[in-house]
Amino acid sequence: MGDITAMLIPRRYSHFVYGAIQSGVTTGIATAVATSGYEYGGMFLHRWTTTWFTSWLLMMPVVLFVAPAIQRLTVLLTRDRA
Repeated sequence: MGDITAMLIPRRYSHFVYGAIQSGVTTGIATAVATSGYEYGGMFLHRWTTTWFTSWLLMMPVVLFVAPAIQRLTVLLTRDRA
């Protein structure tokens, strides 16, 4: 087995890694709530995975491209302690 650091993603791509993880977690929770009525028919896992994957594919680009604008807006709307 080789050095694990050779398998890591370069830090300059951390924004994309963060966006992928954040959008995956957010859409996972949202789709679990949205499909919560299907657990009794045995269809929950199927509906959740297909709905989650579709939601994640749509939201990941939004998170990646909108996050920098939100960060800039946050800086404009906040200030350091006086």
